[in-house]
Amino acid sequence: MKIVVAVKRVVDANVKVTVASDNSGVNLNNLKMAMNPFDEIAIEEAVRLKEAGVASEVVAVSAGVVQCQETLRTALAMGADRAVLIETDVELQPLAVARLLKAVIDREQPGLVILGKQAIDDDANQTGQMVAALTGFAQATFASRVVLEEGRAIVSREVDGGIETLSVRLPAVVTTDLRLNEPRYVTLPNIMKAKKKPLESLKPEDLGVDVSPRLKTLRVSEPPKRAGGVKVPDVMTLVDKLRTEARVL
Repeated sequence: MKIVVAVKRVVDANVKVTVASDNSGVNLNNLKMAMNPFDEIAIEEAVRLKEAGVASEVVAVSAGVVQCQETLRTALAMGADRAVLIETDVELQPLAVARLLKAVIDREQPGLVILGKQAIDDDANQTGQMVAALTGFAQATFASRVVLEEGRAIVSREVDGGIETLSVRLPAVVTTDLRLNEPRYVTLPNIMKAKKKPLESLKPEDLGVDVSPRLKTLRVSEPPKRAGGVKVPDVMTLVDKLRTEARVL
């Protein structure tokens, strides 16, 4: 069985971002970029399934600027067999990404598609669900455990009341939560081996997909600074402030 995994290039999770001076977005100049943490978990899970003999091939897919090749090389170093980059300078939005992935899925015919539940740059949490809708595949989101058996995926996820377990028929789309696994450390020998693995480069036009933005960002601004806390002498004063000043009661 083939597994397709989508990965995204984002600002490193440990880097503090700032808003651009013209309020058009985030200032990305000279910032360290990395693979989206949830996508690292997706790659790790796919590689573990291959190592367990459940999957035969892992294909990493990314869409964006040419520098996304670095992210795909990381996926290859983690254990993916080959990679596909859909290269474009257009600012991609979730629906456009979902359509690009759908086109790749139609070409690859995988038994399972794994994505991170969301990207840490926009926190949209939309692409996985959109891919499932476009392909007609079953979907299981926020997975904390995945088991494949007899043409089905048994997926567990955490909900408010405990653990919810779903059984979905393959092919399926699964999105990963933080508790699914701990991604492996990429070693130098595997980084060197990744350079020899195939990385195919395509354009959106090659897949017949229009990636023109449908949404326009009007303004990006810093959140307002939080005011300092105050001490109150008793509970009644606290309740009064919550009611009259904070207006949360």
